Amino acid sequence: MLELESHVKLQHFVTVKELHDDQVRALIERAIYFKNGGAIPQFEQPVYAVNMFFENSTRTHCSFEMAERKLGLQIIPFDPAASSVKKGETLYDTLLSLNAIGVNLAIMRHQENEYYKKLIELEPMQKLAIGVVNAGDGSGQHPSQSLLDMMTIYEQFGTFKKLKVAIIGDLSNSRVARSNMQLLKKLGAQVFFAGPSYWYSKEFEEYGEYLEVDKLITQVDVVMLLRVQHERHTKETSFSAVQYHEQYGLTLERYGKMKKDAIIMHPGPINRGVEIASELVEAPKSRFVKQMQNGVYMRMAMLEAVIAGRHLGGL
Repeated sequence: MLELESHVKLQHFVTVKELHDDQVRALIERAIYFKNGGAIPQFEQPVYAVNMFFENSTRTHCSFEMAERKLGLQIIPFDPAASSVKKGETLYDTLLSLNAIGVNLAIMRHQENEYYKKLIELEPMQKLAIGVVNAGDGSGQHPSQSLLDMMTIYEQFGTFKKLKVAIIGDLSNSRVARSNMQLLKKLGAQVFFAGPSYWYSKEFEEYGEYLEVDKLITQVDVVMLLRVQHERHTKETSFSAVQYHEQYGLTLERYGKMKKDAIIMHPGPINRGVEIASELVEAPKSRFVKQMQNGVYMRMAMLEAVIAGRHLGGL
């Protein structure tokens, strides 16, 4: 039996809401271990994974696949557009079929909030021995993005205590905002929100204060920008990219007012000239590229936690 250095062991990885702070820290340490060239577990039996992305994705999809390959997992191809889901097959029956042929892990992104509940909260007659890893559900949760963000912040500051973090932009449609506000508060950071008032709701009140962008930009340690999710907005909503950038975006002028050691984060994809001036995407304070790099190692740690929790591969 292989020994696992990280103590995080999970049956599924679908939300950050129920993670304890010590689990978050252990996952960060494990991801940093992998990033620094730490030994990859050598599984005694093959572990089979399938990536099921029902929404378009570049970073998350490719990052998970890279993480899987680095861990030595066997990847089973899956194309939602060519699957029986298009014929009306349920997600449960799709996983039932994949599980029957030997798939151990399903990494899934879906447009439905909490789609995973029907896959892990089974009825008495249902039997599904497959681990579900949530790669994003509607406007609900994005655990891997949240954890790679925590890793990036930790690498920069070495702590979360008393850090001031501003989450700015399309709040109501953002699974990143929801996941991050939950973890940041749990880890001891002070959270603030900013952006158009029509994208803000009372659900954010228990996690932080809503302020104007220009009141926040000079005092926060982390400026976390959110993508404007045009695909989730109604066509009736008028939107001006120029006006948004002037009122809520990170302009060159606002960049100049940031604290000396403050950093910029963005989950991607970036709408250049909207959430952030194009010239600032790779500016010295930006951690956009580092976030993507860290994503591979954090997803390795997450996958390993589920592999260990389900005793796959000899763990």
